[in-house]
Amino acid sequence: MRISRKKRPQKPLIPHYAVNEKIRAEEVRLIDAEGNNVGIFTLREALTKAREEELDLVIVNPKAEPPVAQILEFTAFKYQKEKEARKQKAKSHVSELKGIRLSVRIGQHDMDIRKKQAERFLNEGDKVKAEIILRGRENARPELAFETLNKFKAMLEASVPLRTEQEPTKQGNKVTAIYVKR
Repeated sequence: MRISRKKRPQKPLIPHYAVNEKIRAEEVRLIDAEGNNVGIFTLREALTKAREEELDLVIVNPKAEPPVAQILEFTAFKYQKEKEARKQKAKSHVSELKGIRLSVRIGQHDMDIRKKQAERFLNEGDKVKAEIILRGRENARPELAFETLNKFKAMLEASVPLRTEQEPTKQGNKVTAIYVKR
């Protein structure tokens, strides 16, 4: 598979917030620094209240009617939002399909190593695709490959709760099965 080397535009972690003079609404629903709803004010009145407290006026919900503006310190607010976004991004994990290749004549030690790899992949939240490529005379005895995959699955189930997403199937000269952690 080809890897794309094109640079993708960097998306900002947090959305753009309208601050102080950049606010375009004529009226805003004002929330003070403690988080209490003060009421609906004109933009000029809201800005003067924010300047009296030496803080910024920030639109926190532009889609409301009228838009919701809060009096707060914008740099601290922006830092907090970026911190939350980074934390959320770090927790998100896209499940990948990891391949484990076995053979009909695999030794016990090699099978144990593949089992450890598969356990690690499953514990990271990825799917595991176990495949056996049949070569030469092995194509005449695909039941040996199914037997090896069943043995591998039994070994994995002893240590990790498994769910079989795709039962072992033969396609051409390959026998594959896909396992997911339950």
